[in-house]
Amino acid sequence: MKKIIAFALCTFNATLVMAALPPLSPEAQEAANLAKAKTAYGDKVGAYQLCQAQNRVADRFKVAGTPAPAPCVAPPPFVPPVAATAVPAAAPAAPAAPAAPAAAK
Repeated sequence: MKKIIAFALCTFNATLVMAALPPLSPEAQEAANLAKAKTAYGDKVGAYQLCQAQNRVADRFKVAGTPAPAPCVAPPPFVPPVAATAVPAAAPAAPAAPAAPAAAK
């Protein structure tokens, strides 16, 4: 019973702490996006290397008359994500129309 109560208390406190975190700064968000992109690229490279290893094993134990394994598709080179904080150049403001003089009555 004590373990259940302790678990519930820790879960509740962790939820409160996570809810109170401030949003990431733009620099931290860019760093997180870059880390996510690097991880995704690493996964693609890992899948490519696994495909190559599976093809080597399949070629080693291939029986005559069976089709060759599918070729592996190499991932493209890593390209870091474009920063979303780049502000496009502002268009020049249109000149203001001169105010007409008020007609005196």
